[in-house]
Amino acid sequence: MEERWSTEHVLSLAPDAPSRKAAGKLSSPAPWSGAGTDGSALWGECRGSGSTPYRTVVELTTPAYRCSCPSRKFPCKHALGLLLLWSGSPEAVPAGAEPADWAADWLKERQERTEQAAERRTAKAEAAAADPAAARRRAEKRSARVAAGAQELRLRLADRVRHGLADTGAGRPGWEEVAARMVDAQAPGLATKVRELDHTAQGDLLEEYAMLHLLATAYGRVDELPEALGATVRARVGFTTETAELLTGPTVRDRWQVLGVRDTPDERLTTRRLWLRGAKTGRPALLLAFGRPGQAPDLALPTGQVLEAELAFHPGARPLRAVLGTRYGAPQPSGDAVPAGVSPAEALAGYGAAVAEDPWTESWPTVLTGVIPVHDIDGWHLTDGRHTLRLHRAGLPEPALWRLAAVSGGRPVTLFGECGHRGFTPVTVWDEHGRPSGLTQ
Repeated sequence: MEERWSTEHVLSLAPDAPSRKAAGKLSSPAPWSGAGTDGSALWGECRGSGSTPYRTVVELTTPAYRCSCPSRKFPCKHALGLLLLWSGSPEAVPAGAEPADWAADWLKERQERTEQAAERRTAKAEAAAADPAAARRRAEKRSARVAAGAQELRLRLADRVRHGLADTGAGRPGWEEVAARMVDAQAPGLATKVRELDHTAQGDLLEEYAMLHLLATAYGRVDELPEALGATVRARVGFTTETAELLTGPTVRDRWQVLGVRDTPDERLTTRRLWLRGAKTGRPALLLAFGRPGQAPDLALPTGQVLEAELAFHPGARPLRAVLGTRYGAPQPSGDAVPAGVSPAEALAGYGAAVAEDPWTESWPTVLTGVIPVHDIDGWHLTDGRHTLRLHRAGLPEPALWRLAAVSGGRPVTLFGECGHRGFTPVTVWDEHGRPSGLTQ
């Protein structure tokens, strides 16, 4: 039987709250005609204010969307409404149907574009392999520029400490200017960390200076470091590995349970983080996906379900970030609805182990079990009766924390999030019936 997505999963695809509200009004069969699914795509025509209905098609694997409406939001309310109709009213979107001609044309064109993109990536890789000397010269030139940028950053940080953290000096360049220098040096990772200094509390500045100075110093000696730690330093400075290169191997095949999803929007793009854990390996993984303003990221996996797939991990001392390779079927419900977890004390020990391998680790994905959220005059905490963890708000709205308390109802719950030196940032909570609820939507 075809597994249809949950309402929560569909709404997680929406680019904003108004889109979720508008889609809810299109989730009944009334405005739709000619709807159907073949298991890999949905299609249907939605009656609007004009004489011609809007033609909507959704490719489920990625997912991807196409609609004839003029909306600049992606996915639009019609695509979301069709997904909600498919999710909640299976009889209104019958399975086993043949795509309408207009839907079949778009699906075919999309498949052809995907194949062409794969061919271009292959050609690019072959071109690099055909002239390894040129590729080596480019790499050496960039490495020298990054080393010069890292050295300049060390001097800038030392100058700030020498003059005192509170001295902003009228003639001293701001951190945005220093960040621009790091961009020129082709070190985007350093640039990002430098920009964050303008928004760092005074009491935390010395710590951030020290960690950034350590990273810049480490890059100056990167060839002397152990291979795994050297890969971590390069990645944090801003060197990346192409997805195609990662997927050439090695990869890890497992049944990956989706522990949580969090979207972080800004004026430039929306970043989606998806945390997974392997059923056989127990290994954590973090997938990243990005979307332009007004557009939800393409990659969407339902929290709590399991996807059998191959993942390729970025190299490093503590590999976590991964890319999704071959999938073996669609996401399926987990047999064990609630994931196994650890105590607060074990969570802190796990984070400490991560920091020992990668000193720049700010948090580590963790499932807590048997904890109760508590609110007192000192703020929010998690306790198992013996040990306590401070809750790190990390942009979570107050209603999300009270929703966590409501799910708990004073009883112990299982909670997934990130455990770090600032506390525990909750992402997903499981209720007494084993149902996951996201705390970041």
